[in-house]
Amino acid sequence: MSRLSNIYVTCWMLRGFSHASALGEVDLAEAGPGEADDDDHVVTIALGAMTHLGEMRKKLGLEENQPLHIRMGVRSGGCSGMSYVMDVCKPEDVTDDDHIEDWAAEKVRCVIDPKSLLYLFGLQLDYSNELIGGGFNFQNPNAETTCGCGKSFNV
Repeated sequence: MSRLSNIYVTCWMLRGFSHASALGEVDLAEAGPGEADDDDHVVTIALGAMTHLGEMRKKLGLEENQPLHIRMGVRSGGCSGMSYVMDVCKPEDVTDDDHIEDWAAEKVRCVIDPKSLLYLFGLQLDYSNELIGGGFNFQNPNAETTCGCGKSFNV
């Protein structure tokens, strides 16, 4: 079973499934085309967020073949108990323990530390240009409560 499959099993067990067999015998590493396209990412990046990340990549002056590395995580604090953390990082800051979400066509890599991985599982990242409430938006299915600004949550 692949490392990502193990994460799925763990998250399913945390969500109340009592048996790892709830996933069946599917190994994500062996899934064919279309069988694991969106399911193979822990985090989903919506078109608005991906477009903004592409603009950030250009502003940073990265070379054509060099991906933008975004480190995502959670930390204690915020209105609801935990808050999202997201920042640009350098490729040399990525450790062996980090989980990497790779969007090769868009040249974007999302780096997630192991402790944050379970909190971010299923998260959808979007972006809005709105004057009030704009910026990156986090839609987390694991959050039991979310503050009004959407930047912190509780599980």
